[in-house]
Amino acid sequence: MAAAAGTAAAAAYANLKLHITPEKFYVEACDDGADDVLAIDRVSTEVTLTVKKDVPPSAVTRPIYGILGTIRLVAGTYLIVITKKKKVGEIFSHAIWKATDFDILSYKKTMLHLTDIQLQDNKVFLSMLSHVLSVDGFYFSTTYDLTHTLQRLANTSPEFQEMSLLERADPRFVWNGHLLREFAAQPEIHRFATPVMHGFITMHSCSINGKCFDWLLVSRRSCFRAGVRYYVRGIDSEGHAANFVETEQIVHYKGSKASFVQTRGSIPFFWSQRPNLKYKPKPQISKSVNHMDGFQRHFDSQIISYGKQMIVNLVNQKGSEKPLEQTFAKMVNSMANGMVRYVAFDFHKECSRMRWDRLQILMDQLAEQQDEFSYFLVDSDGKIVTQQEGIFRSNCMDCLDRTNVIQSLLARRSLQAQLQRLGVLHVGQRIEEQADFEKIYKNAWADNANACAKQYAGTGALKTDYTRTGKRTQWGLIMDGWNSLIRYYKNNFSDGFRQDAIDLFLGNYSVDEVEPASPLHVKKDWKFLALPIIMVVAFSMCIICLLMAGDTWTETLAYVLFWGSASFGTFAIILYNGKDFVDAPKLVQKEKMD
Repeated sequence: MAAAAGTAAAAAYANLKLHITPEKFYVEACDDGADDVLAIDRVSTEVTLTVKKDVPPSAVTRPIYGILGTIRLVAGTYLIVITKKKKVGEIFSHAIWKATDFDILSYKKTMLHLTDIQLQDNKVFLSMLSHVLSVDGFYFSTTYDLTHTLQRLANTSPEFQEMSLLERADPRFVWNGHLLREFAAQPEIHRFATPVMHGFITMHSCSINGKCFDWLLVSRRSCFRAGVRYYVRGIDSEGHAANFVETEQIVHYKGSKASFVQTRGSIPFFWSQRPNLKYKPKPQISKSVNHMDGFQRHFDSQIISYGKQMIVNLVNQKGSEKPLEQTFAKMVNSMANGMVRYVAFDFHKECSRMRWDRLQILMDQLAEQQDEFSYFLVDSDGKIVTQQEGIFRSNCMDCLDRTNVIQSLLARRSLQAQLQRLGVLHVGQRIEEQADFEKIYKNAWADNANACAKQYAGTGALKTDYTRTGKRTQWGLIMDGWNSLIRYYKNNFSDGFRQDAIDLFLGNYSVDEVEPASPLHVKKDWKFLALPIIMVVAFSMCIICLLMAGDTWTETLAYVLFWGSASFGTFAIILYNGKDFVDAPKLVQKEKMD
């Protein structure tokens, strides 16, 4: 499995120093035997290779751990670098790092060339970049290709192994692909470019029956059609699904490596669910487009990447989610592709009133299919023993809480088979009986759920008490209620900014320095300010009238009724015009995204 180990030619520089002068940024490679220095001209923005003796002694020097890339804002170009990292662990002796802090450095030495409005816009764009970088979950390695599964890496050519990490990375999972576009065009500087993935990685050294093995969980979040919960649903015209995440579970024991891969992604046709102040906005299926084109494209690309598809649709089969389930089932039938199968399981109905044991019904239904798909296994000599022939593509509405529960159960079943085959588990032994490992396993999957949920919905996941303990608890229900409240607030009043931040970072929106009217300045309707004020005043007056009773109870009642109906009336108008009161994205025309 030489392919899994990034060869020296493919490795990126691990130790860097940044030297700053008024004219240039110099990035010096400090790896053993390296003499390369990257010179970035702060005026012309030209990037060239030079050597250490060219760095002026007057330069201000600091250590950095990677170049995330460059981006143009109103004030000109900025360089984004990794300033802090934390070791997550090692995959087959390759160090894996989490980037924990970043710096955004301006090429321009002064902002005097900007107007007040431009200064303000530039500040907003910088805060958007800082927001994206503050979301936990950016991982990188300078010697290992984190964007590919073990199976993809094992089936590569010698030419692929000699490519730089930037060239060979899967573009779906490189979150700084747009920021590195200028680096990508110059192969001689690729070793200074660090592809960064977004998602979740955890690694544990475990022991069962005195046999030690490494157990890893890697979730790779797609940067295509990325965004926040209610503003990015369904697919785009290219067939990219919202909240698409590839999750790989890896076992390494005595040189043998096993892997089981699953995916999650939004229901793959054109639908939306815009926030409108209601707790759960009604999903809308687009009536004006041909769904089959995007649907077909989505599954064509999934089959190329993963083989056979087993769709596990966990949405409600009644209420507002019902049309989505019906449409999905109908479209799979119409496509009539033998490589794509479909199972619907109404998670909430089946597991209502804490009947979580009923998940076994679904597991039994999928068991035969899972045995057929198998898993990837390579022995200590590097010989491929089995390949994974197909994949479970799970979804609920958000592809977070329900999806994660099911994925953890499917992964455990696969792990049971792998550990038995590798000789870690004895015949008849079950993972559930290994108390120490079971605790690690459940907590890791709950942490995975939290990471995916924070990145998409803005809060931790729901139902993690079940993932952690195997049962539903009262405290878990209270925490779910709290997280649901925070989700409601964020989805309605801060997600527009979060969506804009992601669009800017990924290059879905490019800042035009000469653009006269910035999309950030959207004039609000009079009712946006007036109605909430009227409602608050009317409600306050209603309370005051109750506390300071009039001369007669009829007079008090009349005042209370008047102000009460005024506050209720304005609240009803606000709710009716809910879409005007939420924080909507400003940078990308969202019609394009539906």
